[in-house]
Amino acid sequence: MTTLEGKTALVTGSGRGIGRQVALKLAAAGAAVVVNDLDAEPAEQTVADIVAAGGQAVAVPGSVADPGFADTFVGAAVDTFGGIDIIVNNAGFTWDNVIQKMSDEQWDAILAVHLTAPFRILRAAQPVIKAAVAADRAAGRTVCRKVVNVSSLSGIYGTVGQANYSAAKAGLEGLTRTLAKEWGRLNTTVNAVAFGLIGTRLTTAADEGATIDVRGQEIKVGINPQLLERLEELIPLRRAGTPEDAAGAVYLLCIPESDYISGQTLQCAGGFTG
Repeated sequence: MTTLEGKTALVTGSGRGIGRQVALKLAAAGAAVVVNDLDAEPAEQTVADIVAAGGQAVAVPGSVADPGFADTFVGAAVDTFGGIDIIVNNAGFTWDNVIQKMSDEQWDAILAVHLTAPFRILRAAQPVIKAAVAADRAAGRTVCRKVVNVSSLSGIYGTVGQANYSAAKAGLEGLTRTLAKEWGRLNTTVNAVAFGLIGTRLTTAADEGATIDVRGQEIKVGINPQLLERLEELIPLRRAGTPEDAAGAVYLLCIPESDYISGQTLQCAGGFTG
């Protein structure tokens, strides 16, 4: 499968879960991938798996929330593979609480990762894409580039206990629609995928005691087991999605068949609509 042969893709949060499967799928289709994760080890493992399968990849570990990350990430794509064709803003985590118990730290951290980080990455990428488009036109080529922002049903419908996450994802929806209009002249499509319940370490049963370490802050993740069971019953397909399911939705918006789709949000939720 060489649908994306010669393309370079940047995928944040691609050391684990959905992002890892997106990186593997894009690489299997021929794209060179710039892999990112907060931690170096999972990022490097994804790179090793891509290379072992005959693909090309490079790791850029670090927090997408760091002010200098975007320039480093974009620079790695240009320096290693010569340009940018696909950007997937996927990195993120949840830090839930009802609003009266939510701290400024919780609010700021989630908006930084889910909204500010994609903004910075796209801002850093714009001059690179603009220059590439000018070169394409001078050479008589037409190249369609792609941005896929990972959103959530929480950003469309809201979710109890997720004022920060829902607000960030709603903001990402607005960023997506605005960039679709700004970047149309650059022949670049900008879309979002809004996921429902996808089985990752963030959506395990809460009684399993799962936590994640975010820059020294131990954050509990997971869903109440009874709620998790009820959620699956409400999904028309009667199951949570897999990371592979999620990667498939992102892939659809990266291939040439979607070159005339922009400014849209694809809901990938097994038929569940909030």
